Amino acid sequence: MNRQLIFGALIGLIVLSVTLLPIDNDVRAFHTEAERALLRQILQGPIDSSIIFPTAVHCEGCHGFDTNGYAMVDFFGNDVNIQDDWRATMMANAAKDPFWRAKVSHEILVTPPEFHDAIETKCTSCHAPNGHYTALLRGHEKYTMEDLLADTIGLDGVSCTTCHKISAEQLGQTHSGNINFDTNRVVYGPYFLPFAPPMAEFVGLEPLFGDHVTDAGICAPCHTLLTEPIGTNGELLGKTFVEQATYHEWLNSAYEQEQSCQGCHMPRLEEPIVISANYLFLEGRSPYGLHELAGANTFMLQLMKEYRQELGIDALPEHFDATIEATFNMLQNRSLSSSLEWMGVEEDTAYFRLKLTNRAGHKLPSGYPSRRLFIEFVAVAETGDTLFHSGRMNENYELVDEDAGVEPHYAVINRPDQVQIYEMAAGDDTGAFTVVLEHAERMLKDNRLPPRGFRTDDPAYDTTRIVGRALSDENFNYDGGEEGSGGDILEFHIPTLGYEGRVEATARAYYHSLPPRWLAPIFAESTPQIDTFRHMFNSMDNAPVLLAEHVLADVEFPSVSAVSETLSDQVRVFPNPSHGGWVQVRPAEGITLWGAVLYNARGEVAREWRGNVLRFQLPEVGLYYLHLRTSAGVVVKKLLRGS
Repeated sequence: MNRQLIFGALIGLIVLSVTLLPIDNDVRAFHTEAERALLRQILQGPIDSSIIFPTAVHCEGCHGFDTNGYAMVDFFGNDVNIQDDWRATMMANAAKDPFWRAKVSHEILVTPPEFHDAIETKCTSCHAPNGHYTALLRGHEKYTMEDLLADTIGLDGVSCTTCHKISAEQLGQTHSGNINFDTNRVVYGPYFLPFAPPMAEFVGLEPLFGDHVTDAGICAPCHTLLTEPIGTNGELLGKTFVEQATYHEWLNSAYEQEQSCQGCHMPRLEEPIVISANYLFLEGRSPYGLHELAGANTFMLQLMKEYRQELGIDALPEHFDATIEATFNMLQNRSLSSSLEWMGVEEDTAYFRLKLTNRAGHKLPSGYPSRRLFIEFVAVAETGDTLFHSGRMNENYELVDEDAGVEPHYAVINRPDQVQIYEMAAGDDTGAFTVVLEHAERMLKDNRLPPRGFRTDDPAYDTTRIVGRALSDENFNYDGGEEGSGGDILEFHIPTLGYEGRVEATARAYYHSLPPRWLAPIFAESTPQIDTFRHMFNSMDNAPVLLAEHVLADVEFPSVSAVSETLSDQVRVFPNPSHGGWVQVRPAEGITLWGAVLYNARGEVAREWRGNVLRFQLPEVGLYYLHLRTSAGVVVKKLLRGS
């Protein structure tokens, strides 16, 4: 900061003479040799030509806070400078992220030594790309965590020159940390005729126009990751596993034609913004992309703010506060829309329908596989008694009713020990759930909410598959029989338990970036990195983030609306109970059957029909729910097959 203030003061003294000089691309037209020498001393430059990726400190003189209040301020005078927006983001601190360091050490701990260098080299390719590629371009075969900790360039994380030196060649065609950099002394920006002299003189790089920096393809190399699984026997399995594919999820969406990644994560100001401090003759550029780079991981941002000094992070608390606020805004206001509908009561069962729609340009959640979206549903009588509670959490924010293996996807929840978790779950070569990324060999479940326009026949579907029961759920990514809704309809069929009276029903959607279940196998081990992160984690509040909440306070048990009662009476399903399993469906005259889905008592799809259904057999003894889609609306019937 002191260096920056001195730099601003110096420029303030010479700016009048600067503005009187003609403007061209010759740096000598702006500063005398004495001025240039002093500026080089202050900025510790120019950068040696052997340095491929100058660190962000060399950019902040022009792209940080402007003491003149002229550059990087919006119409209302709000400071929107690039350096301060970036420095408190997950990308800026990717190499200092204590969870990432702990997870890398965990992977090393549980895999054979001969893979360790390759694992660390792969991990640093995206978390410390400038250090990683400097080493590789200089002929080194690896870039390990030990190398990173001694490397200022690597510790700069995903820095200015990471993104601005990516080449337009092969854009969007690489993945898994394979980044195609332009290693010439250039950087690319989104504006024609960039003002080149300061960057050329004091950083040693020539700024060039490159519209590819606003293309989503620039995000592809690190936001699609394929791993090479290691078996539980310690040997390579000779296949690949899609650990994350956020860029490909975007490709398989309507957003590919509408908006790039930067459109959400670097929201644009359409007004002209001066993008370089200390030159009062510069005019504003438009549009201006805010470098807030907000994602969804509020917890890690809060942790890094708390431990910024221990982690060697130079961002100030106010910088983190701004990034955390932007991240909460992204999560709570721009990620999910939802609604809760009361469907009425039939016999001893009450029916509710929760509709969720993904507003992100990729799956929700996306990215690192620990992340999950889960649903809590509570029905409370006016006496205060809880009639039904799915998605219960304990004081450690664990889902107490979650299955020991992998909780399945549900189309219907009718027991409190069932909980809807939208997540990706990986399994090792024995089929067991694993959090060890190098052991992940198969997908056990992926019911994360797809983006709008997502299709199973898209060319990118091979890396973005839906896995598990969600594939047979007619409401998952379907609306009116059309694929690509980007949402899900989850039904709750809850027993009335003989209660009559007013009920308050509440549905909540939570986002959790680091659920305890995912961390437990890591915290069961001990390395310096795991122990450090455990200490930091235990001092923080790991509460999931509430994305949506709906309360229906005027529900009456066992009231049934006139519409539902009339329609239900007009569609007969008999015999019920059925001792042989065969039942018939008879709609009244004028009502057409469009399709049906039969669910068992566990909420699993037992059978599904398109079109008219007149006669079928219940598979086995037990309780069933038949959803009939008719020209007059939806009818739900509870059926019983006796022995």
